[in-house]
Amino acid sequence: MSGPPAPAVTQQVGRAAGGGQRPQAAELREAARCLVVDADGRSVPFQALYGEQKAIVLFVRNFLCYTCKEYVEDLAKVPKAFLQEANVRLIVIGQSSYHHIKPFCSLTGYTHEMYVDPQREIYKTLGMKRGEGNNVSVRSPHVKSNVLLGSIRSMWRAMTGPAFDFQGDPAQQGGALILGPGNEVHFLHLDKNRLDHIPINTVLQLAGVKTVNFTNQPQIIDI
Repeated sequence: MSGPPAPAVTQQVGRAAGGGQRPQAAELREAARCLVVDADGRSVPFQALYGEQKAIVLFVRNFLCYTCKEYVEDLAKVPKAFLQEANVRLIVIGQSSYHHIKPFCSLTGYTHEMYVDPQREIYKTLGMKRGEGNNVSVRSPHVKSNVLLGSIRSMWRAMTGPAFDFQGDPAQQGGALILGPGNEVHFLHLDKNRLDHIPINTVLQLAGVKTVNFTNQPQIIDI
């Protein structure tokens, strides 16, 4: 089920809900030249992801993080038809080796675009944080597990995986951007901690994409 379509955001946003300051032109140019890697090991410039088409780009902490897994599971519920209708790309970027992309997509059911920034060059250039912020009361509407259970599941996946690694820097935080076409930055949110994800429907609405009912409950429509 979807909510009513929202008009596309046409102006740039100087400061996003998460306290992110819009990147300076020099920072965006530097990030644009950085390479991201797809599931088959092919490298493309970051700018190629948004140069010709508006894109929602979501940077996640690491693929073992339970909060990222549950967030991406909800991203998987965004219908491709909604994105095509709005002419918007939906892209997730992680910071592991590209070998982890296909297993993570299989685990979460995510079928949209996914890349990695193994050296965290774009994370650093755009000012994404490392470590946990002070605002521990922040809650993501997309995370269902508590800290203890989620952490146990993450460690179990690390131990039972083909290679024991954290699939990225465990201290790295993520963020969300709406970019393009060209060098326009419409929105930026920098996560303060692992639970400070931007709600998916917020970023969809800002990009002009129909929203999604993530509750799995029937919606009541007033007539």
